[in-house]
Amino acid sequence: MTITLWDFTWFTRTGSGQPFQDLDDAFRQAVGRGYDTVRVCAMPFLLFRSGLDTSALRFSGLGGAYGQRTRWYDVPADQPPLDGRAWLLDLFRAADRHGCRVIVSSWEYQQSPSFSVDDAWHRALQAVPPADRTVALADAHADLIDLLKAEGLQHTVAFVELHNEVQYSGLHHGEGIVGLQPSMERGIARFKERHPSTPVTVNYARVPVGELRGMPRNADVAVFHPYVYGVLDQLVTEFALRDPARPYPQERAYAELLRDDAPPLGEWFPPASWKTDATVVPHREIYTHDWCDPAKWDRWLYDRYGEHRRAMRQTLDTWLDVAADFAAGRGIPLVFGEGWVGYTPLHASFEEGPVGAEICEHAVRRSRELGAWGTLVCSNAAPHHPMWSDVALQRRLNDEFRGNR
Repeated sequence: MTITLWDFTWFTRTGSGQPFQDLDDAFRQAVGRGYDTVRVCAMPFLLFRSGLDTSALRFSGLGGAYGQRTRWYDVPADQPPLDGRAWLLDLFRAADRHGCRVIVSSWEYQQSPSFSVDDAWHRALQAVPPADRTVALADAHADLIDLLKAEGLQHTVAFVELHNEVQYSGLHHGEGIVGLQPSMERGIARFKERHPSTPVTVNYARVPVGELRGMPRNADVAVFHPYVYGVLDQLVTEFALRDPARPYPQERAYAELLRDDAPPLGEWFPPASWKTDATVVPHREIYTHDWCDPAKWDRWLYDRYGEHRRAMRQTLDTWLDVAADFAAGRGIPLVFGEGWVGYTPLHASFEEGPVGAEICEHAVRRSRELGAWGTLVCSNAAPHHPMWSDVALQRRLNDEFRGNR
């Protein structure tokens, strides 16, 4: 499978001129770039277990200009109402018309509800006790498969992921991967009771070397997201983007990362505070992405990349090798559903540039050598990211992975 990551954007960006206004056109473009699989948040809990009216869903960004220069969060405020189940069926019908499959996932305990215009979806999710959340998601996914089966579309499902990056989600109270194993296994078992012929799994951020014993033993697919970070992690750490316990180095940020007209951190907040609670991305990371000067950001990474290059390559190779060995030991297919460098500002181009492209090429080549069932050019290679315009790179790497070159 050559995968393009449509995440939750396939339902948040459907207005005039937006990348998913026309699903047939989006699939046509994907196939033209060599993709045969899309991976999405299918909003299963919202559509099938929330009890909410989903016939006229409304989506927006985080409020005002907040998040509008941050990758994935730049949702215009004027999105049209969406019939959730009808749009879901439109997605699968379009996939079928274009010979594609869909990896059915959920980002609902990470960030999908933050795009809703009100907090009803978020509140419904939080009302489910943590101990019951994987089972609730399993039932929601099973309901979704019931609908697809009734519509003659079940064959378009590549596999089901109960949830995205479970160790960094709101599915639990902070248990580690090993501690999460019983809950993940309960959810998978629940889904299999209703749909034993549909592959089901959960996925993990990174490749958690040293904790693989905690992977659910009844998963049908091994799915990992090898974001290697390296030099990007140095930036995240030095500017405390994910550590609110440390002071934010405002003056240094002005000098090294931010635009001259950036407001101070303390003056940049979303109008609706519940949206902050409904997303995993910290306030100061969104602020820095919103107000960075993309040239400064990229230059910061390029200036320091040489110190990290060898370690980043070694880490990536180790992770891919370990993931492949784990999948082989379990006798299940291996998929890399996201990767390779990390989370960068919308208009920064480190991952799309010559260094990032080299990393993508290496990762795709290694994915093929290791016999992965599916991989991707890069998480940013999707219709809602600037990298989508690099058609030649995507065609070349997808062809190479599928052995056409």
